[in-house]
Amino acid sequence: EFLNRQRRVLEGRLASLRRDITERCLPVEEEMENMYLKILAYVLQSSGLGSPKDVEFFREVTAALQSVFPQKEMITFISLSKKSKEEQVKNLTMIVTGILLYNKECGRGGSGIVDVQAILNEAIQSATRTADERLNTCHMLAHQYMALLESMEGDPLRHRQLSSFKLKEALFNVRQHEAFLCILLSDATTCAQEVEKMNVKFAAAMEKLKKIVPNKISVDSKEVFAVFVALSNLWTRFKDKILLIKFLTNMINDLQRFSEIQSQLFPKELLSSLLERVAVKSNEERIRETMGTRVNVSDFKDQEWLFPETTENFDQLLIEYRGFCAHAIGVKGLPLPGNPAIGILKHKEKYYVFRSKEAAYIFAQDPDKFIQLNIEKAKEHVELMQLLKLQHHLVYLAPFAQVRTAHGYLMKPTAGDSTTQTDTHILPPTVVKSYEWNEWTMRKRAIELANLRRKSTQSMQTDLSHMRRQSSTQVYLPKDVGTQTKRDNSSNVPRPQVFLKGLRGGPSPTTHMVKVDLTRAVDET
Repeated sequence: EFLNRQRRVLEGRLASLRRDITERCLPVEEEMENMYLKILAYVLQSSGLGSPKDVEFFREVTAALQSVFPQKEMITFISLSKKSKEEQVKNLTMIVTGILLYNKECGRGGSGIVDVQAILNEAIQSATRTADERLNTCHMLAHQYMALLESMEGDPLRHRQLSSFKLKEALFNVRQHEAFLCILLSDATTCAQEVEKMNVKFAAAMEKLKKIVPNKISVDSKEVFAVFVALSNLWTRFKDKILLIKFLTNMINDLQRFSEIQSQLFPKELLSSLLERVAVKSNEERIRETMGTRVNVSDFKDQEWLFPETTENFDQLLIEYRGFCAHAIGVKGLPLPGNPAIGILKHKEKYYVFRSKEAAYIFAQDPDKFIQLNIEKAKEHVELMQLLKLQHHLVYLAPFAQVRTAHGYLMKPTAGDSTTQTDTHILPPTVVKSYEWNEWTMRKRAIELANLRRKSTQSMQTDLSHMRRQSSTQVYLPKDVGTQTKRDNSSNVPRPQVFLKGLRGGPSPTTHMVKVDLTRAVDET
């Protein structure tokens, strides 16, 4: 999640530049030059090999980009789709990164490129060393607290003297810190192992390039580009590992402030005075004391015991309670380390270890009883839930007023089955026509009602209109009327007939036109 968040931040910074590159561009020389400069800027910022303000680094990136993507190919680039442009720009960035890394390896540039492998190795060593130091401090405090708590057993005077100190809570706190440091140290160790494998792959890729590139005048671009991309991916993983190691180191440092309460409750002078005449045993010494003893399998007919010489992958078994003694947790309330060499009890597909042979025998007589006792003890001290990996039992926790018995122990509430029944339709069905389920419709209606509150209707009268009223008039539509005469009569006028002669001319140069009117008189018609 941390690395993905960092990648999203980097992509967000380059989003506007990538959007400018992938948008449409006119096939004009000036436009294509601007687009090429944007691609160069994207490669400079996305590679992360150096500062874009470094002139020498700028020249190296420009030369590398022009060698694999000359400016004359911009015509083909602008014709691609948006997705194809994004893929090609990312591929160009990785190829240019691989070229710069190869040039640095060959001594032909790359002076501004940092040596991330050396930085990473130093960061891993620093994180591992810090985690080991903090872990040793936790081990020492845990051994001292366990020695003080064991010294209280069977000694009333000693019990009264130490009962005012929060020794048990301090032991739980140290064990929690110890468990988290072990997780972070394991992550740092895993990271170191992965870095070693990456170093081998990086060196192999460099050797492959040295064999391909110098000995040939022309090389297969697909083959060499694939190696450059592989170098770029390894380089990116190196940088991710650096961020991860810094993240783990910050977590280790942040956890340290939670253990500062230890030095406040138990200063060195006070702890030294309490430990006088008390034998402090380490976990290794406790395990060494019980190395010669082991459970006799013949004493148990229905129990399955596992031993190192008879069990495959014995060290990889998932031990319950983080490897602490399953008997001491519920009986003494202390997370004491168990010894797997005594024998691991397999009960209901779970594995349990013990600090002594006697504790193993007592637990094996009734495992379910002691498992439940451990759960009840963890409920008294809630910090044990996370420490002993008992989170799945939290569902059984009841309210505080219901879990106390007369003896002061936490009890599991009883469970029972219950049923209820309700009528399908208690009230007669009512359809509300004004009901509206859509939230936006209701908002629209609310806005309309709010607007109506600010609306008002106004009217006024004048001297000419105050006495007026509506009036109506009725008319009779016209009728169709016809008349008839006694006879029909008609009249006709003569048709005019006029003729013109001589318009076409003749043999004489002068044209003589004659107009003849043959129209009859009116009285002759």
